[in-house]
Amino acid sequence: MKSWTSAGRPRVSDRSMARHMGLLLVWVCLIRGVVGGVVGALFNVLEEDELSSTVETITHFPEVKDGECVFPFRYKNGTYYDCIKSKARHKWCSLNKTYEGYWKFCSAEDFASCVFPFWYRRLIYWECTDHGDAFGKKWCSLTKNFNKDRIWKYCE
Repeated sequence: MKSWTSAGRPRVSDRSMARHMGLLLVWVCLIRGVVGGVVGALFNVLEEDELSSTVETITHFPEVKDGECVFPFRYKNGTYYDCIKSKARHKWCSLNKTYEGYWKFCSAEDFASCVFPFWYRRLIYWECTDHGDAFGKKWCSLTKNFNKDRIWKYCE
């Protein structure tokens, strides 16, 4: 005969409660193992993909202090028209069109120069302009055709 609690629910014995808790624990472990394995495998694949894309297989030689910067240069998945600050405290440039490990830190004369004349929208500019800049700051193109390349820098 079942006994009842004051709330009107059947009283559960300690043995029955332990059996239910044990089954619940087994069920949770199984679900976590199956779902966790699938989710874990998914995260492992993502981590391996992320690691493979960030692992550098490029040889880096010591700085070549008397080298000359080459612009534009390709480094990893990008093309750069000016000195960059990638994994370094100071801006640097490549000494080859495609980075091959030869580089140097940029000095004032190494930074990319404005290209004049350059074409922006429907006009040709022979000097820095503030047209199109939201803050009214003068800028210039680093290529002859800004409309096509969209490479620029602020003028000093």
